[in-house]
Amino acid sequence: MDCGRVRTLVHRYCAGEENWVDSRTIYVGHREPPPGAEAYIPQRHPDNRIVSSKYTFWNFIPKNLFEQFRRIANFYFLIIFLVQLIIDTPTSPVTSGLPLFFVITVTAIKQGYEDWLRHKADNAMNQCPVHFIQHGKLVRKQSRKLRVGDIVMVKEDETFPCDLIFLSSSRGDGTCHVTTASLDGESSHKTHYAVQDTKGFHTEEDIDGLHATIECEQPQPDLYKFVGRINVYSDRSDPVVRPLGSENLLLRGATLKNTEKVFGVAIYTGMETKMALNYQSKSQKRSAVEKSMNVFLIVYLCILISKALINTVLKYVWQSEPFRDEPWYNQKTESERQRNLLLRALTDFLAFMVLFNYIIPVSMYVTVEMQKFLGSYFITWDEEMFDEDTGEGPLVNTSDLNEELGQVEYIFTDKTGTLTENNMEFKECCIEGHVYVPHAVCNGQVLPGAAGIDMIDSSPGPGAREREELFFRALCLCHTIQVKDDDDVDGPRKSPDGGKSCVYISSSPDEVALVEGVQRLGFTYLRLKDGYMEILNRENGVERFELLEILSFDSVRRRMSVIVKSITGEIYLFCKGADSSIFPRVIEGKVDQIRARVERNAVEGLRTLCVAYKRLAPEDYEGICTLLQAAKVALQDREKKLAEAYEQIEKDLILLGATAVEDRLQEKAADTIEALQKAGIKVWVLTGDKMETAAATCYACRLFRRGTQLLELTTKRLEEQSLHDVLFELSKTVLRHSGSLTRDNFSGLSADLQDFGLIIDGAALSLVMKPREDGSGGNYRELFLEICRNCSAVLCCRMAPLQKAQIVKLIKLSKEHPITLAIGDGANDVSMILEAHVGIGVIGKEGRQAARNSDYAVPKFKHLKKMLLVHGHFYYIRISELVQYFFYKNVCFIFPQFLYQFFCGFSQQTLYDTAYLTLYNISFTSLPILLYSLMEQHVSIDTLRREPSLYRDIAKNALLRWRVFIYWTLLGVFDALVFFFGAYFMFENTTVTSNGQIFGNWTFGTLVFTVMVFTVTLKLALDTHYWTWINHFVIWGSLLFYVIFSLLWGGIIWPFLSYQRMYYVFIQMLSSGPAWLVIILLVTVSLLPDVLKKVLCRQLWPSATERIQTKSQCLSVEQSTIFMLSQTSSSLSF
Repeated sequence: MDCGRVRTLVHRYCAGEENWVDSRTIYVGHREPPPGAEAYIPQRHPDNRIVSSKYTFWNFIPKNLFEQFRRIANFYFLIIFLVQLIIDTPTSPVTSGLPLFFVITVTAIKQGYEDWLRHKADNAMNQCPVHFIQHGKLVRKQSRKLRVGDIVMVKEDETFPCDLIFLSSSRGDGTCHVTTASLDGESSHKTHYAVQDTKGFHTEEDIDGLHATIECEQPQPDLYKFVGRINVYSDRSDPVVRPLGSENLLLRGATLKNTEKVFGVAIYTGMETKMALNYQSKSQKRSAVEKSMNVFLIVYLCILISKALINTVLKYVWQSEPFRDEPWYNQKTESERQRNLLLRALTDFLAFMVLFNYIIPVSMYVTVEMQKFLGSYFITWDEEMFDEDTGEGPLVNTSDLNEELGQVEYIFTDKTGTLTENNMEFKECCIEGHVYVPHAVCNGQVLPGAAGIDMIDSSPGPGAREREELFFRALCLCHTIQVKDDDDVDGPRKSPDGGKSCVYISSSPDEVALVEGVQRLGFTYLRLKDGYMEILNRENGVERFELLEILSFDSVRRRMSVIVKSITGEIYLFCKGADSSIFPRVIEGKVDQIRARVERNAVEGLRTLCVAYKRLAPEDYEGICTLLQAAKVALQDREKKLAEAYEQIEKDLILLGATAVEDRLQEKAADTIEALQKAGIKVWVLTGDKMETAAATCYACRLFRRGTQLLELTTKRLEEQSLHDVLFELSKTVLRHSGSLTRDNFSGLSADLQDFGLIIDGAALSLVMKPREDGSGGNYRELFLEICRNCSAVLCCRMAPLQKAQIVKLIKLSKEHPITLAIGDGANDVSMILEAHVGIGVIGKEGRQAARNSDYAVPKFKHLKKMLLVHGHFYYIRISELVQYFFYKNVCFIFPQFLYQFFCGFSQQTLYDTAYLTLYNISFTSLPILLYSLMEQHVSIDTLRREPSLYRDIAKNALLRWRVFIYWTLLGVFDALVFFFGAYFMFENTTVTSNGQIFGNWTFGTLVFTVMVFTVTLKLALDTHYWTWINHFVIWGSLLFYVIFSLLWGGIIWPFLSYQRMYYVFIQMLSSGPAWLVIILLVTVSLLPDVLKKVLCRQLWPSATERIQTKSQCLSVEQSTIFMLSQTSSSLSF
């Protein structure tokens, strides 16, 4: 009792019970347990308010500012701004403050608006009405006022207001149907089960009289896992203990269907519900471009510090002579003479830092964010990536990785539902060596041209008749299918036997295919009612089996079982699963014949399952019940204990037969893989299927070709040789044919090299990844990676979900650090999707868990081709130009300022006016590059689709390598030298205006600035290949805006300015003929080297992209010439 008080006090004052207590106790209806049952410990839990918003009215400004200044660039400019305020600097604080204020304000408005929308959605959700039971009556109150322990009533088509334990329903069997579309996107109806001892409570009075406590785990975000138990108190002294699992849990956000009403007790409320816990964002992924951008920023920061340091040193060297340090017209005060030298040097250094700080482009971050955000809409707007069959289009869950789509080197793809349709068709079954082929049934639709049952082999003898019917009964009973009657669906679908109209629904398409297939063979599953499964046999007699236990399927066991009891009292365990998990547990049956048939079907690409059974004596079943009950009510390690129990139960089986189901290849899957391989991308298939089935699919989708030499690293081979020997043998094979390790890592289609394909299974991978006994665990991994690099394709079969992520991580962290992409459609693919640099979910039939956890989602695998080869290519080209261009134009901007210090005695005099310093990056040069980064198409979309090899031109971050970065920087330095010294030599001749005035320093700076704005804008115009009216408007409009602004800024006396040093300067400059000549001449000279470099490179060392561009230009010229000639000839003939 004292311990309970301590726990309560700690929880109350520290509010951290979840951190150290792994379970919670809930008192149903807030009723204390009977005296002497257990100690009553009141617990505090959050109310039912959902808060998805980030800010409140009071903390928005401080919290938003704190988050924004965590970015290095923003923080850097804040420091510069503060320095300008504190010390006497050459530029006004406005020049740094205004751009920073603009960036911070725009970002804050965007984030504030998004958060306001979240507040609206939260209020709507928190204020919706909920019915709950109080003192035996139904009471209505707002959702936010619900508390843990309240008993809630939910009606049909309503959503559950919090996470509830299902107590009872209006259905007699204590079940209800639920859809979880808003949670995981699955629209299928899932069946949930009420607690056995409370399912008979149908009225408010009955429910209110319930005495029970629930012990369950603390909140955690896994939607498909729940561990708990309920203690129901009655007149007896000992409570009845029942296990609670995910089948008893109704999740917030799910919707009640086909059930009039249900009662449930709230166990998780508000931000502790599983839906709310899933709001938490995934770990942030950063693209290669962003990493390059940060490295370049550091380089420019070093350049900035170097410039400031050089100028500071040279200033004191220059001022070492007295007449320079203190000229007669500018005598120092006594306090200035006595000022500490180090303090003066530091102040000068900071002043130079402020003067040159514009080399770091603060507006680049905003432009990049806008480019990514706006650019992501091009994927969602792409009508070619819309799938009319499903009514789904592509989704963009994050826009931070757009350009990464253009850098992919490895693709890891799931097979079922990704490469294949996940649309199962029952093909055949094999029972003790006899093969049965029903006419094809697919999703309840009988395919035309099919009649009767085709018995390929001779019919079994009378002795085998019993086994045959037992096999069909096993398929009818061993599943988790729901049956929906014709009044539950839109438009009745007749069952193939022409009897009762029904639709089978399951989370697994395989189960539906098997039950529909066996229906063609004479056995029909009817329904589950009151704990009894009903089937219709060949004689149209209804057989009833009591469902005693379900041993659910999981991806580790790769099998499921049911225990049923017939009307005659016989107890059976029916088990179905993968051959690798069934054969080792079989002690009887025609194993060799069935194994041969399974292997034959697998080679043909069919999905196979084996079926086995055993009879249970009543005492055996009692032992099983005790074993399962102990595991089910455990709160600690329940899954592990259940797995151990299943392992003991599912043994000594008798093999009945096997089934074969076809999963057709998705439309254009083969074309997509072929195009991706031509683009230099290596494709790996990671699947849980058996090797033969997966290999057949790989041949069908052209991952493997006829000439491909398959290398096996499988458990079967490792039984004959050691892992060490197999790896070295494979390594010798690939290196002998490729000659050396210089094989192109991208190319899997080289004609002059032997094509290799590697097949590895999960068990062999575990051995490769396992550290060696001598502690040199990395050696096998490196050898394995070396083999993989020399293979054009790799197939990994029998993979567990975590092994898929392990493979992705292994490649991702290899010495080349390639960019990886993972694509899948099911929950078992989520781990690899989260692990890869880019995760893509296929919006498939296995729910939307993959799509929800991915960075992007597509309706079909074929859409990956356009997403990478077109959208990814464009995104990378655009953003790489944006980043390089920003650095280039800022070098052009600041380097003349650096040169100017050599001509002004290092006095920190600015070359440009304050308005020009402030607006250069914000207004004069920002819009053209933003439009370019959104709309540029250096080659046409059709060309990129037709020529996948163009993808190689941009591989490995080709446009942001050091060589390219240095070229852009040197080009900026060259242009800056031309601007500055071109204008300087013109002024050296003491050019005068018509009225005899001499140009001053502000005219000189304005001339340099004018040449610079025109040069950097025209440079972008020369780089533009895809011209639209928007490009024309923005580029020429920006230049026009600069001219108009300069005329107004210097042509009007502005009352809010205390002094106006630019008055009449721009107009005076334009009134001079030599100034016009210099502007035109310097702009031409500045652009000339870049034009010459492009012409020479195109002629002498053209890339594949440039060859395509030249070819398309020649073709367009040829077509226009032909058109003109045809027009001329027609006019002449006329």
